[in-house]
Amino acid sequence: MLTTPPLSLYVHLPWCVRKCPYCDFNSYTLKGPLPEVAYLSALERDLESQARGLEGRPVISVFFGGGTPSLFPPEAIGRVIEAARRHFIFAADAEITLEANPGTVERGRFEGYRAAGVNRVSLGAQSFDARQLEALGRIHSPEETRRAVEELHAAGLSNFNLDLMYALPGQDVSAAVRDIDAALALQPAHLSHYQLTLEPGTQFAASPPQLPEDDVAAEMLVVCQERLADAGFAQYEVSAYARPGRECRHNLNYWLFGDYVGAGAGAHGKLTDCTTSTVVRTTQQREPRRYQAAAPHAIARVPVPARDLPFEFMMNALRLTQGFEPGLFTARTGLEWDAVAPVIARLEARGLLEIAGELCKPTARGVRFLNESLVEFLPEKPVLTGNPVMSMGS
Repeated sequence: MLTTPPLSLYVHLPWCVRKCPYCDFNSYTLKGPLPEVAYLSALERDLESQARGLEGRPVISVFFGGGTPSLFPPEAIGRVIEAARRHFIFAADAEITLEANPGTVERGRFEGYRAAGVNRVSLGAQSFDARQLEALGRIHSPEETRRAVEELHAAGLSNFNLDLMYALPGQDVSAAVRDIDAALALQPAHLSHYQLTLEPGTQFAASPPQLPEDDVAAEMLVVCQERLADAGFAQYEVSAYARPGRECRHNLNYWLFGDYVGAGAGAHGKLTDCTTSTVVRTTQQREPRRYQAAAPHAIARVPVPARDLPFEFMMNALRLTQGFEPGLFTARTGLEWDAVAPVIARLEARGLLEIAGELCKPTARGVRFLNESLVEFLPEKPVLTGNPVMSMGS
């Protein structure tokens, strides 16, 4: 039976100083003054509108993503948090994360963000090699990352993530490990470790750099995973590593097919309505000016067909190394386990999934080759039948 899952809030702030050549996010190079007043007013209208119908559901996490949210001053972030608190109930221990670029953090700003309500930061380090940062189009230096982390520690924001990328142009295994060691020296609570991929529509896709061969990239991943494990960081998701108790609660809610409100230009959301037995995807106007002009009426709502739910659930849940209980599949989709049991059995026979106690989880090979599993849950597969009970945000 479909049940109401936890609720998160994602807020999109879409502007950057410069668009990175690998980035396919809904982000825009800032040309002129930041349209702070107009955009925040639209966000406030958006939040008020989307809160209707969600009364009584506590928000367990908030994530400010972009773009570069740290272009906005602490007062602006505080204004959005205050608006959200007016219209939503916040859990007492709500996790509130702000993405930040080391090149946009002024001295003392993290103290201001903490005073505004931020209690977790995700810092886009990407690399500690100056040449790689230049190749990636980043506006910061390795030293600016280190200074930003000093500011985080001084502000008492010890719960922070560092984003790192590997398989960078011309990178070898030893260079990838040096980036890991440089990150660990800064004592983060969490580390996201992503392979650079060439996404359609990006500058890198149009003019590809020379990237390491697949076997070299695979070796980088294995060696870096070992280094992180030795330092006390457990891999709990395909690209996420954390010290005990420091897993990102916001992203865990995504991966466990929880609900989330998406506010801001181009933001996506997912909401469960148990009264109508539907899971609904929401999308906003992508272009900021159109979003500002239309909010709160810029949002589109589309129910997810029952045949698509197995893929959507597994696309998230199979990213988790610890796996999930089969009962969660029914609770979050309204579908019986029989709808996916034949696929699970085939993937188990291929060594991609395993049933360990009461958990369905990917094997080590399954984590590495996740797409091999996911394709089996696509709705055109004839095994995705069953008895439906009902018609996705480091």
